[in-house]
Amino acid sequence: MLDSNHLRILERSLDVGTLRQRTIANNIANMDVPNFKSKQVVFEDLLQQELSGSTPSLAAYRTNEKHLPFGTTGEIPKPVITSNPNAIVQNNGNDVDVEYEMNQLAKNQIWYTGLTQITNGYFQKLRSVINGGGS
Repeated sequence: MLDSNHLRILERSLDVGTLRQRTIANNIANMDVPNFKSKQVVFEDLLQQELSGSTPSLAAYRTNEKHLPFGTTGEIPKPVITSNPNAIVQNNGNDVDVEYEMNQLAKNQIWYTGLTQITNGYFQKLRSVINGGGS
């Protein structure tokens, strides 16, 4: 029960929330640095693709069945830090939009809080099962 796919997705999602918090904070901290390019964390789309089975698998391209497989499906994707494609560059070459970043920060905080509540509920149910249904 501790090695369930749901728990691994929750764990990775919490890690992504922490990474996203650091990335957004870094963007805000560098809002006045000339030529600084803001970054964003991409995860949810990758996870959705993996869960729906729409990610291409490289395992089909093995030339020999004795070769080690690669690109196995069913793994939880890792987050990717990319440049922000929607950023508008200012005169100094910096593309940080503080209002957008603060909005993303608040959104991430709500998302992270929700994940911690879901994780807490998971372990409360597990505790209840271990205790035989009692508190």
